[in-house]
Amino acid sequence: MSRTFVYARVSTIDQTTDNQVNEIRAAGFSIEKHRIITETVSGSSAIEQRKGFMKLLDRLEAGDVLSVTKLDRLGRNAIDVQQTVAKLEAMGVHVHCLALGGVDLTSPAGKMTMGVIAAVAQFERDLLIERTHAGLKTAKAKGKKLGRKPSLSAAEAADARARLAAGTSVSALARQFKVSRMTIMRARDEAVQAVQAA
Repeated sequence: MSRTFVYARVSTIDQTTDNQVNEIRAAGFSIEKHRIITETVSGSSAIEQRKGFMKLLDRLEAGDVLSVTKLDRLGRNAIDVQQTVAKLEAMGVHVHCLALGGVDLTSPAGKMTMGVIAAVAQFERDLLIERTHAGLKTAKAKGKKLGRKPSLSAAEAADARARLAAGTSVSALARQFKVSRMTIMRARDEAVQAVQAA
């Protein structure tokens, strides 16, 4: 006989999992209290970093049902969710998601739904990358300098190089300009590279 488990997750301690459990009960799932696993952990955490979920995996057996209210309870992104569902399916566990009409994600219809969600997520990622590249190209064309503002201005870098040549140590200059030693060394090396390139 199959057992039904619930995995309910919230991100912060001021939130409660009660609504998630009530939603699953209202959807017709019969759940015993000791089969409700709740935890407070950020949605950005990988499933392996969720102690409650890892304990749940140890309890699940073939034929069991795992119910969640939303896909994001199962992972931090579409790929993470797909991997988690595949792992559960390999164990023989059926995964039901209320937000998707209670469909079993391990069934053919559920797999198709997961495929569509993964395709949409990939499409959104590709669009974001495309827009970012277009924005950077436009900014470059307008003559905008990209990246972080340099720690030393051109005048400060020249001053640091002159002091280095006069014998001041890298550490002393780093303290004086309130930058890292690496910044001072980079200013020194840039001058050497400019001379070599000339």
